[in-house]
Amino acid sequence: MPEARATVSPGLHGFHGGLDVEPRKAPACDRPIGEMPLVDEYVLPLHMHIGAPAIPVVSVGDHVRRGQLLARPDDFISAAIHAPTSGVIKAIEPRGLPHPGGLSAQSIVLAADGEDRAADPFPPWPDYEDKSPVEIRSRLREAGIVGLGGAVFPTAVKLATANPGGVETLVLNGAECEPYISCDDRLMQEAPETIIRGAQMMLHAVGAARCLIGIEDNKPRAVEALQAVIDRLAAEENEDRFAIKVVPSIYPAGGEKQLIRTLTGIEVPRNRHVTDYQLLCLNVGTVANSWHAVVEGRALTERVVTVTGGGVAEPQNFRVRIGTPMAKVIEAAGGYTEGVDRLLMGGPMMGFALHEDEVPVVKATNCLLAMRPVDRDPAPAPQPCIRCSRCSEACPADLLPQQLYWYARAQQFDRSHDYHLFDCIECGVCSAVCPSHIPLVQYFRHAKTEIWSAEREKAKAEHARRRFEFHNERIERQKAEREAALAKKRAAVKAAQEKAAAEDADGDKAGGKAAKPEGEEKSTAAMSIEAARARAKARKARVQRGEASSDAPPANGEASDSPERPGGSS
Repeated sequence: MPEARATVSPGLHGFHGGLDVEPRKAPACDRPIGEMPLVDEYVLPLHMHIGAPAIPVVSVGDHVRRGQLLARPDDFISAAIHAPTSGVIKAIEPRGLPHPGGLSAQSIVLAADGEDRAADPFPPWPDYEDKSPVEIRSRLREAGIVGLGGAVFPTAVKLATANPGGVETLVLNGAECEPYISCDDRLMQEAPETIIRGAQMMLHAVGAARCLIGIEDNKPRAVEALQAVIDRLAAEENEDRFAIKVVPSIYPAGGEKQLIRTLTGIEVPRNRHVTDYQLLCLNVGTVANSWHAVVEGRALTERVVTVTGGGVAEPQNFRVRIGTPMAKVIEAAGGYTEGVDRLLMGGPMMGFALHEDEVPVVKATNCLLAMRPVDRDPAPAPQPCIRCSRCSEACPADLLPQQLYWYARAQQFDRSHDYHLFDCIECGVCSAVCPSHIPLVQYFRHAKTEIWSAEREKAKAEHARRRFEFHNERIERQKAEREAALAKKRAAVKAAQEKAAAEDADGDKAGGKAAKPEGEEKSTAAMSIEAARARAKARKARVQRGEASSDAPPANGEASDSPERPGGSS
């Protein structure tokens, strides 16, 4: 018999659109989180987060321990990667990614030694209240903490852009609205104290005054577990900053803007961020791992993953080391059942089909959904749009999917951008309600990719133009500097000549010589040059006549030109 849903909290607000979907959380959400055994090899892509790929700090052949830094962040928006166990770095090479296009990326391959020896990368900070917000953000960055709700945005960056002291309300997202996924549900049931303590630390880090926890009404046991911790802290520590809000299970209630609209009534407009309204939203799994990083000194090397669907023998949630091959995770859940033809990473609404199951679990892997044809509705062939506007009525982002579809199909991507394409959260509601079965989200993803590609090309062209202009400016600057140097040299020569002429004139006056007519006076230097030329000319003439130079001294043993006196004496 299904359990009764928890009572919906009063004072909630709705959001536009949405879809009532069947949860399909059981039986995975009814079983405790299992521990994945160690495997022989782990593959850690350097790009498993939003932002720039990490840069390896290890080399092939290095021995590492669990939690040791393998790759450092390469930019402000980037995240560190740590060893999931102890072993030897086997390779740093391209390996397959969990990507809808079956792409590969540079990855660190770790051969496990089976000993699982731990490193001590960070000192524990049980006294985190004595640490500044900057120190806490630095620890989160060093520990590789990212958003575990699916966005994988670096948490330290999210806190930094929130302007500590400017956040009034921290929102914890425990809605987990997508069908089948239950990793957050089990985490809230089994580790409620870690989540609340992590939220306390985040309140300190951003200077917020209260914390709202949004949980869907189909998770009563999670609500009960968290409420018990909140009540105990209120009695023992006079902690009164927490409040749980049970929200209706309408997909996608777990979207950031949708959850904030439901809890606070604040509708964050386009081109604005939730932090502009003194709000900060974090996933419950993110704050739990932030607590481990700051207070316990543990890097992010594992996460809870839901393994479910009709294609899995024993659906369950597992605590999985980052880099574990997905095939091994499926084995831990009893393996595939007969007839499996599709494996998705994520849920049926926003997840994507994988080309193979040998790709690794990454930080964004919240669910592995194995499906058979009988587990899903058949996909009829798309038909022409009938302009029924159901997609617009259901869109939780309050967009016009029909118009976006027409512009994306016509390759008019600039018009798609004008209709706020990038406000689309790709929840799949529009595709689900379309009576013509048009894969709208696929068109939107294609349009986004094309726009991003065009912007990258534009950025390249702009960079080339700036380099060309800088090159020309440098050449002109060097030319001007050379001309200035030559002008300075000419001025110096002219000044020296004028000074010499002035000195000659002063010397003539001092010797009492009569002034010569204009144009006849010559400088001492000029006269010396003329005299040297005259001597050289005379010498040349004597050489031609065969005469000895009068300027040359007599050779040894030769008589001088002077006539000898009689008797050889003077």
